Amino acid sequence: MRSNLDRSSLLPSIPIGLRDSLFDSFEEITRNFRESRWEPSELNGGKLCEVIYTILRGHIDGSYPPTPSKPSNMVDACRALEKGNATFSRSIRIQIPRMLIALYEVRNNRGVGHSGGDVDPNHMDATVVLYISKWLLSEVIRLFHGLNIKTATDIVDSLVDRTIPVIWQIDNKHRILKTDLTMREKTLLHLYQLQGGVPESDLVSWVEHSNASAYRRDVLRKLHADRLVEYNEEKHVLTISPKGIQYVEKSIDLDL
Repeated sequence: MRSNLDRSSLLPSIPIGLRDSLFDSFEEITRNFRESRWEPSELNGGKLCEVIYTILRGHIDGSYPPTPSKPSNMVDACRALEKGNATFSRSIRIQIPRMLIALYEVRNNRGVGHSGGDVDPNHMDATVVLYISKWLLSEVIRLFHGLNIKTATDIVDSLVDRTIPVIWQIDNKHRILKTDLTMREKTLLHLYQLQGGVPESDLVSWVEHSNASAYRRDVLRKLHADRLVEYNEEKHVLTISPKGIQYVEKSIDLDL
């Protein structure tokens, strides 16, 4: 992932032990989801719940513990926050705690008893976990860094781990291990994995195109015209668009 953001700049007031646990647990969820590891034991939102609860509790109490701790009863502990000091925002007292309860419930009590159907229930549950987790992290960043909702959400999207098996990283190079993909598909995969602006020269090198001018004409400009990427020809930088992300996830096999 290519990002100029670091954890300390996003949440400078939160102790490093809590801050690292927050981002590590979120990255574990997104990585396992990306790798289709949807079982409850692998896509567990419980860790994220515990660290966010600890942050909220520390904020309300006026003193943060150095590391997260698990309350004896998560549901009761979150409900107790609602009865706390009304001077704190509704998000801190009610909205985040209620989302924590929902996330904790899905991962703790949805591991058995699924009935048949057309949709894999583990995948369905994992999708709920992923998007609740993104909302929770966005809200924590928004509250504790003083940002608006859109900026906080954009930051969280940029933090999502998009490591995928079909791309091999070696010696600062990225190689597509599936040899049957087109130049267009290879380009989109590289941009999908890195998200932020990628230099055109890197893409030329990584896809191993023999003619940079032809690659620019036949691939990059056409991707831009189709709105799958934003191609800044003055700066020679490309960024995948939401439409491009959707295309990759729906139309390209990300497994080996």
